[in-house]
Amino acid sequence: MPDLSAFRPDPRHAALVIVDVQEKLSAAMPMDVLQQVVRHIGVLVAAADEFHFPVLLTEQYPQGLGATLEAIKLPLADITPLEKMSFSCCGVAEFRRQLEVKQVRDILLVGMETHVCVTQTALDLLTDHYRVFVPADAVCSRSKQNWRLGLELMRQAGAVIGSTEMFLFMMLGEAGTDRFRKLSKLVR
Repeated sequence: MPDLSAFRPDPRHAALVIVDVQEKLSAAMPMDVLQQVVRHIGVLVAAADEFHFPVLLTEQYPQGLGATLEAIKLPLADITPLEKMSFSCCGVAEFRRQLEVKQVRDILLVGMETHVCVTQTALDLLTDHYRVFVPADAVCSRSKQNWRLGLELMRQAGAVIGSTEMFLFMMLGEAGTDRFRKLSKLVR
């Protein structure tokens, strides 16, 4: 039987990585999907705050694709986005350094586009022996087919694919706590 703990993110060793949720890129996404993704990223930002794990934010070529959406950036005012030209976040030395310094093992990976920057980041993180968790409702692509293909490739490579709510409740572990009462309200 496989080690089933590998399917649960451990908030003591986790980081939330928000990939390229930028103005011009967001404008190319289906509006209903974009709204869902932004909402679910917000839930995970609140979880990161509650569990005290780091959030890393990237921007792909911000001169061309614009800044991170205000709805994402607002609760993260103290975080400076890491600019990148490589599709994978791992192409940025500072990104890798921050993961190492913060002693991260588990990555909750969200953002856009699923089949490009998110997938390439996941593959590099898996190569570097991180555990990667991708909430399917917190990533998107311009087309549903590319979204599905990106998720499938990440799953085949070893990422755990789930939903925001699944990962949130795995990290919570139990009901009846103040943390549970605070965070469970966000997914109702």
